[in-house]
Amino acid sequence: MTVSSEHGGSRIGGSILVVGAETEEFAPALQVLDSLADTTLVPADEALVTLARLDADVLVVDERDRALLADAAVLRPALVRIVLRSADGVANGLDADTVVVPRPIDTAALRAVCTVALRCATARRQARDLESQNHRLRGVGLEATSFTPDELDELDCYEGILTQTAGMRRVLSLLRKVEGNDTTVLIHGETGTGKELVAQAIHARSRAPRGRFVAVNLGAVSDELRESELFGHVRGAFPGATENRAGLFVEANGGCIFLDEVGDASPALQVALLRVLEEGVITPVGSDRPRRVDVRVIAGTNRNLDELVHQGVFRRDLYYRLNVFPLELPPLRHRPDDVFPLAKHFLAQASFAMGRKPPEISREARVALEAYHWEGNVRERNGGPTVQDRNRASDGADTAAKTSGAAAGGAFLALIAALVGAMAAARSSKRALTEEFHFSRTNQKATGRPAETKESSRTDDSLHSPA
Repeated sequence: MTVSSEHGGSRIGGSILVVGAETEEFAPALQVLDSLADTTLVPADEALVTLARLDADVLVVDERDRALLADAAVLRPALVRIVLRSADGVANGLDADTVVVPRPIDTAALRAVCTVALRCATARRQARDLESQNHRLRGVGLEATSFTPDELDELDCYEGILTQTAGMRRVLSLLRKVEGNDTTVLIHGETGTGKELVAQAIHARSRAPRGRFVAVNLGAVSDELRESELFGHVRGAFPGATENRAGLFVEANGGCIFLDEVGDASPALQVALLRVLEEGVITPVGSDRPRRVDVRVIAGTNRNLDELVHQGVFRRDLYYRLNVFPLELPPLRHRPDDVFPLAKHFLAQASFAMGRKPPEISREARVALEAYHWEGNVRERNGGPTVQDRNRASDGADTAAKTSGAAAGGAFLALIAALVGAMAAARSSKRALTEEFHFSRTNQKATGRPAETKESSRTDDSLHSPA
């Protein structure tokens, strides 16, 4: 649950995750925390899953749930971890980076620690934004600038978007500029770069984050059904329309709709979209009664709309209405420093979801991950294997590398799984060769004859054995 607050004006900003139950003892602490930042309260069994998707700056846990701290540090290395501990509590298992606040809860001490932690997190974000702006103003290509983990000590996380490269940090900086408003955003990027994830992040930081988020890929809907899908239809509007249908704009009323592959919109649909953006009005197919809707529109495309405008394929006035706040997402192959951290994060996330400890990624697997071209970006096609399929992945890294998970990160998991299988096979071959070598050396010393293999020895023995 997310705790509501009326202290928005004096907030520092950021996010706090509290693990526990909404008890009478916790109530004053929750009010204090929510006066500082967005505060989310979850039970212990949901903590890691929530932390994997939440851009939290501070984690507060009761001493009985301190086992979560080690896993939390894996997911969020820069997270400030606070333990609420009674005077007779056990201090074992707490590292030097964990802050202890005594129980009964000292709200003044809790406020002081969280205030410092949130201000530090804000300062880090501002420093990164300034670094990106400095490179841009100096004319240095953002994609050529690499921030190493040693320099940053953490991944930058914004509503589930993970990065440590300058190009994506610039995107996050731009996203922060549209927080709290309803500006129309146009997201450019190749297939699989995360346009829908970015759209969800924009909605999560909008003025109406509790409203519905509805996504539709216009390229996946036939021309005949696009207007009906978006604006609805009345009964009898066309063959098969046996009942009234509201449409996705009505479903997203009070929230946000994401129109992916908007460059595929037909001329008639472009006119209807323009009317929505200008007047906030839709007309269901087959109806003469317009309906007013309050929907924020975010569009995505992997095509050059400016070029389509010059070709006369896309309406210029619609392009201007959509292109109010443009964002360009770099492909994953231009973000090599993000590949390993993302792979490690997705592997940890999948492991925690299955109730397991995340395994380490070997040096060989890391080299293979970073050497791969990632033509399909974070999402490569559909229907790839997951971690559960790793035992069937030893047929070769190439097959797994070309097939990705349906969810974001599936490609990483598939390739990791294949690499695990391939390296297991390699280790098996290495052991066999080692045994062969030792057998040959031992046989040579014993007989004084040139070294022979196990196979040749078995063949020789069979020739000399009695019938």
